[in-house]
Amino acid sequence: MSTDFDSLTTEAHRPELAEIDQRSTLDIARAMNAEDALVPAAVAAQLPSIAAAIDAAAERMARGGRLLYLGAGTAGRLGVLDASECPPTFNTEPGEVMGLIAGGPEAMVSAVEGAEDSEALAAADLDALGVTADDVVVGVSASGRTPYAVGAVRHARARGALTVGLSCNPGSPLAAAADHGIEVVVGPELIAGSTRLKAGTAQKLVLNMISTISMIRLGKTYGNLMVDVRASNEKLRARSRRIVHLATGAPDAAVEEALTATGGEVKNAILTILGKVDADTAVRLLAESHGHLRSALAAAGVR
Repeated sequence: MSTDFDSLTTEAHRPELAEIDQRSTLDIARAMNAEDALVPAAVAAQLPSIAAAIDAAAERMARGGRLLYLGAGTAGRLGVLDASECPPTFNTEPGEVMGLIAGGPEAMVSAVEGAEDSEALAAADLDALGVTADDVVVGVSASGRTPYAVGAVRHARARGALTVGLSCNPGSPLAAAADHGIEVVVGPELIAGSTRLKAGTAQKLVLNMISTISMIRLGKTYGNLMVDVRASNEKLRARSRRIVHLATGAPDAAVEEALTATGGEVKNAILTILGKVDADTAVRLLAESHGHLRSALAAAGVR
């Protein structure tokens, strides 16, 4: 694979910024802020591709598939970050959404030399997880040519998995290898080649969309409320009480009673209040509705 950086917009040098180190701190901050402001428009240009990838991903996940992010360096860390937020936010099961970084957990905090250059390593990581045709594999790479990310997509696609390639350069090998290519072209970085800047921001925004909207499609929210939140600490228990109140308008005592009866399950508590059913019936209705609260409420006669 070519290593000619001259063809990559993310690696381009900007002569007009050659003396940025001589500017005032405020001027540099303004320049960075102006660069960051360009990212949302670049993401917006890719929204049709992003939406198509999400719809396809949600379909696989609805039948039990996993969402797997693979990348190296900053891209890999962003995938791990996004995946790690899904259990507390959406009550996903362990392994349902996962981020893999080239070189393993050690690479989260320090460089693992050569890991990103190996397609075989990506294949081995996916084989260790037993990737199947129900899974969704998202390769993430700012350049769009990192062997680990490209190899992950190629290997997963050969196994029948749905594949997404997220990069920040046009015409990338990663996008070409994937079922769904998403190329958010943010242009040259303020510091040449430092793709943790605009490219990293763009990748973070798109990964947020992929996980969040997939979860919405899977019934993990009710309106814009996190009804599958996992209340693992006092802050989240307080949030659970607030969500039940916002969804139902019930007084504090009724909210507490419903949460106690349902073992702290927010979605179930809402169903017992609005549907006027007991906890066991709420469990059954939600199971029959595949976890979609609106469908369970309709089955309980709530319109």
